[in-house]
Amino acid sequence: MYSRSNNGVMAANHFFQNISRALRALARSVHSASWLLDVPLAALAWLAAYWLRFNFDVPADARAQAFVTLPAALGCMAAGLLAARVPRLPWRFVSLADVRRLAAGVALGALLQTALIMGLRVDDFPRSVLLIAFVLTLLVLVLARGAWRSVAEGLHAAPLTARPLLIAGELADADQALHALRGAADWHAVGIVTPDESDTGASVQGVRVLGSVARVAEVAAAHDVATLLLAGAPGSALRREVLSGSAGGALTLLTLPSADELLSAGNGGGSAPRRVRLEDLLGRAPVQLDEAGLAAMLGGQVALVTGAGGSIGSELCRQVARQGVAELVCVDASEFAIYRLEQRLRREFPQLRAHYYTANVREMERLRAIFAAHRPAAVLHAAAYKHVPLMEGVNALEAIRTNALGTLNAARAAGEAGAARFVMISTDKAVNPTSVMGASKRLAEQIVQAVAAEHLATSFVSVRFGNVLGSSGSVVPLFERQIAAGGPVTVTHPEMVRYFMTIPEATQLVLQASLMGRSGQIFVLDMGEPVRIQDLARMLIRLSGKNEADIPIVFTGLRPGEKLYEELLANDETTDATPHPKLRVAKTGAPPPDVISAACEWTESAAVSADEVRAWLKTRLPEYSPNGL
Repeated sequence: MYSRSNNGVMAANHFFQNISRALRALARSVHSASWLLDVPLAALAWLAAYWLRFNFDVPADARAQAFVTLPAALGCMAAGLLAARVPRLPWRFVSLADVRRLAAGVALGALLQTALIMGLRVDDFPRSVLLIAFVLTLLVLVLARGAWRSVAEGLHAAPLTARPLLIAGELADADQALHALRGAADWHAVGIVTPDESDTGASVQGVRVLGSVARVAEVAAAHDVATLLLAGAPGSALRREVLSGSAGGALTLLTLPSADELLSAGNGGGSAPRRVRLEDLLGRAPVQLDEAGLAAMLGGQVALVTGAGGSIGSELCRQVARQGVAELVCVDASEFAIYRLEQRLRREFPQLRAHYYTANVREMERLRAIFAAHRPAAVLHAAAYKHVPLMEGVNALEAIRTNALGTLNAARAAGEAGAARFVMISTDKAVNPTSVMGASKRLAEQIVQAVAAEHLATSFVSVRFGNVLGSSGSVVPLFERQIAAGGPVTVTHPEMVRYFMTIPEATQLVLQASLMGRSGQIFVLDMGEPVRIQDLARMLIRLSGKNEADIPIVFTGLRPGEKLYEELLANDETTDATPHPKLRVAKTGAPPPDVISAACEWTESAAVSADEVRAWLKTRLPEYSPNGL
């Protein structure tokens, strides 16, 4: 008996709670400022419908009927607007989507009006009033919102101190850029240039198209503008066209920050334009990641990164942290590098549980202790010596010890600790190597494959890619320092070409390869089209606001170990496709059975000359050709 009574009380309470929530929602809508204008405008539209129906001379009985039916008409229209959630739409930011919702609400209200009027069988009711009232209500509500937005935008227009700029891009891209510029009080768009000359004279959000991209210098001079905002995707042909046609760097080039930059900036960032960087011109389509697979692989797990303080390693740490790891273990031989990494990760991921170790991958016992303490599920091995000329001379043996034996130590420590995955960052210089650095990385690839046979529970893979924009020791920071010093910019050979990708793209593909790879595989990244180094230097000069008359380019000749072009596959290698369009698997032969023992025994000697290193590498790697011979 008590149970039934209790259930009844609970059901009643639940019913009244639902009623209370509905009333609160209605109250919020009723108190919305939208009703203060929507209701009078809808009433005006209803009365005006009678006025139009009777050709501006409404008979007395029809006039009385209009006022008698007005409350019912307003109630029906209010119900339609409320059902479409129209009162919750802010007028200042009204868009086409909002107009469509408004039209749906007005149409529903008109249907309710029709049903009610017809149901009540109002005597001598002119049915055309219903259609006219629907059209007028929709018209006045849309016009009111449009006028409100126009006034609001006028009040928030760019101040007189705002600097003028031109926008370069397709009309759709220019439209998005103009929306973004509303939050940037420092800039004011005076015109648009597009790739299509026929767009001239068109207008986007009240800003006219003044000409084509080919005439950007002429348009800028005519309107006394020194700044150009590049709209659209990074790496587009339009951006390169603008750069090559910008009057030798006379225009300051800006772009809008990417979504990733806005996320990284947090609350302290913004959508204000920034200076164009090289990756904005050479950038490619965003990498499509298997986010669910990566979250399953790394989420709640322990990940370890060697070489964590470097440019590639630090970005790997950021990408791994975004996947929700339980712990991140960062290992680097440089105290300063690991300190900078700690400061950055604390700022960007304050909740991240991270450990920072100063340790050298050449010290096996130190690695074993770190791996045993944390038992990482995923190990990303980025520690390496990578500067080609430095590793060619007196440091040749050190390249073998760090790049090859350091990889052996990290791989074995991962296997012994029970890691599920181990990924070694390799390089295109390991393909048909002409340098000690490249040969040491090819040896490291073979060692990883050999360790894979020792630890079957761990998946060991290597990933090859080319040059990364902005990485430490790369050519771009060197060129930027030379330009800042007034030049000249030194290029070794006019025909030297290299593959380039951005640091985030490279690291994301490394993670994707670690997810997809089977033990012993070597992945090759799609590096796109190669870029001539002298073209790269020319773009950097123009991005600095100078031209080649100000900053000359000087050719100095190839350095030891350098190639004119890099390869991603050796002569006897082919690749197999993978489900990811930017990843392929190199089909390589099995490593020599004694690759580990031979490397360990030979490198025990501390007194080995660079020539002896090259001679020994030649015996181990038939594809190695010192100095390109």
